[in-house]
Amino acid sequence: MKQFTLADCTTESAALSQLNGGAVVKAGGVDLLDLMKSGLIAPSRLVNIRNISGMNGIQSTPDGLKIGALTTLAEISENPEIKSQYAILSDACGHAATPHIRNMATLGGNLLQQNRCWYFRSDDFACLKKGKDVCFAFDGLNQYHAIFDNGTCPSVAPSSAAVALLGLNANVELSSAKRGKRTVALKDFYVKPEVNPMTRTVIQPDELLTAVTVPKPASGTRSAYQKYGDKKSFDWAIADAGVVLEMNGNICRKAAIVMGAASPVVRRSPEAEAVLQGKPITEETARAAGKAAMQGAQPLSMNGYKVQLFPVAIYRTILLAAGQMGRDPSAAG
Repeated sequence: MKQFTLADCTTESAALSQLNGGAVVKAGGVDLLDLMKSGLIAPSRLVNIRNISGMNGIQSTPDGLKIGALTTLAEISENPEIKSQYAILSDACGHAATPHIRNMATLGGNLLQQNRCWYFRSDDFACLKKGKDVCFAFDGLNQYHAIFDNGTCPSVAPSSAAVALLGLNANVELSSAKRGKRTVALKDFYVKPEVNPMTRTVIQPDELLTAVTVPKPASGTRSAYQKYGDKKSFDWAIADAGVVLEMNGNICRKAAIVMGAASPVVRRSPEAEAVLQGKPITEETARAAGKAAMQGAQPLSMNGYKVQLFPVAIYRTILLAAGQMGRDPSAAG
């Protein structure tokens, strides 16, 4: 591991002043340490923001929630208001990784994780995401890779929190010493591989992700998240589903159906949402929505099982959100 200096910052302005010359931000450091050990990044300076108190905490506002980027996944999952009004977010944060990691990992860090592809993560392979012109997953071991939008780079989006926040139409707050603050919708936050396989988000080198804002749910909103993995706990998702339903009695006024581990960027399915809109939530409509979500899927040689798994995950999560089914005992976490 290359030598680096450490800038231990206690204020946002101090951290922003350090974001130059190849500096990398450290909060919980869970993913950062893996990337450094693998030689994927070799910063000359680590900017420790963990002790900036103004970037932590959950604030209820008239418009919804403002969550500091340093708020841990455990704090979010255990917050009473989030549990009752934003269940999808509580579920997603509460089923990520292990209890120990949830007490370390921050919301900002979860959103900023690098994609999980063993070819990218290994220093034995120089791939598209490392500036080369080849992707080894197409002809290699691709059982955990993308089934949508996988023509350039089929690595999958790893953030469980992003699944929930996309369904909730959240925004991220980015801060720069020169340009001040700007707000970016989560749906526009991630960069698709076909645009630039080496760039994960729209964050500029001098910017810091400082907060996430979540709009107040409409009346009658119900939501849920479920994760599926090779093991029932402590595993990365091979499929996860987030569902937000705006209900009028048993009729769905509006729906958001989100899939993680399906594509390089967390994916909403307008096809599945259209199946539910204006209809009662029943086993039949939930199954139809799950099936519709697979329109356009193009599995690789070893991940065709995801085309069968995602409809089940979506159907069961729709019924869980609607209060018509308990949590799936086969779900992970």
